Amino acid sequence: MTNVADAAKTKTPVTPQFLIQRFDQIFGGRSRIFRAPGRVNLIGEHTDYNDGFVMPAAIGFYTWVAAAQRDDRKLVVHSDQFAETVDLDLEALAGPPRQHWSDYVRGVAAVLQISGYHLNGANLLIHGEVPVGAGLSSSAAIEVSTALALTATAGIEIPRLTLAKLCQRAENEYSGARCGIMDQFVSCFGQADHALMLDCRDLSYKPVPLPGEVKLVICNTMVKHQLAGGEYNQRRAACETAVAALREKSPSITALRDITMQDLEPYREVLGDEVYRRSRHVITENDRVLDAAQAMAIGDLHRFGQLMYQSHESLDKDYEVSCAELNIMVELARGVDGVFGARMTGGGFGGCTINMVRADAASNFQSRIIDGYRRETGLVPAVYVCSAAQGAGSVQVP
Repeated sequence: MTNVADAAKTKTPVTPQFLIQRFDQIFGGRSRIFRAPGRVNLIGEHTDYNDGFVMPAAIGFYTWVAAAQRDDRKLVVHSDQFAETVDLDLEALAGPPRQHWSDYVRGVAAVLQISGYHLNGANLLIHGEVPVGAGLSSSAAIEVSTALALTATAGIEIPRLTLAKLCQRAENEYSGARCGIMDQFVSCFGQADHALMLDCRDLSYKPVPLPGEVKLVICNTMVKHQLAGGEYNQRRAACETAVAALREKSPSITALRDITMQDLEPYREVLGDEVYRRSRHVITENDRVLDAAQAMAIGDLHRFGQLMYQSHESLDKDYEVSCAELNIMVELARGVDGVFGARMTGGGFGGCTINMVRADAASNFQSRIIDGYRRETGLVPAVYVCSAAQGAGSVQVP
């Protein structure tokens, strides 16, 4: 895994050969290998489920799946990350979220079958590299890699966009997180050395080349506050409340994507302060993504960085999904030479920041952040210097 810096090298990168051998130890026999990446979002947070704009990039942390067909109707799934094996019956996958990692596997299998795809039983070895709870979309990585493994094992071919939508549905219905399409989409369609400018309404996208003189640096705060799941769904409900109120006057409005600040302002008292501020974040964030795309197109990295800082401020004050640790991490970044911009990334309440840093300053930035964050919080962060990575697929084994 060449695009993760020394801070991540304490964990030996997995190889297909290792997974082949590991699968044979656990299940016996040969297997096929699949992988799907996590992601980082450069700008455009909590806009995807509002039919808005986002700019994510796949990163070189993958969830790997080694798979082989069984003769029965069972999925036997072993997770190296959680050192646990679960058995799932393909005839009995229904049920509410269980708050267990296997919900993602169960959900993907269930949604595929509900959608008319006949699956075979399979043995699955799952090896996750994406840090759990860090806002880097470990959930989409396991969903997409599992979907690739299950469909290939059953001899099924599914268009990649359909697969992304089915994985999103699996997360919505079987893990209880009402996520938008961004995470699964970029896990499927990510391109090396590019971010994606994605319109979450019509799912059109454009690859955005990232300058070679820039590195994406992910700083993991090492905290994840427990309120995250329920609060995420509350934010989505607030957006729906605003849309419902404005739709009474303008029936063509279907999402906050359709609303400008000029439209919103007369409803400030009707909506109340909280729903108004939630809506303001989404509306202004969509504008920031469009501005950021223009800035990147002309190589104005300073403007792009300013928009990242503005995004973080809005996420903190209006959407209220930041936390003390994320704010400390962003403020530390402001004081380091070579940093264009920084912001929280992911759902919030902990997890990671994304920083756009001049490549020749990345090593110094890494050291400064580790020392400064440890001094401020007593915690030792994980800091990864990355480039945008390729999306999901099967892996050929020599």
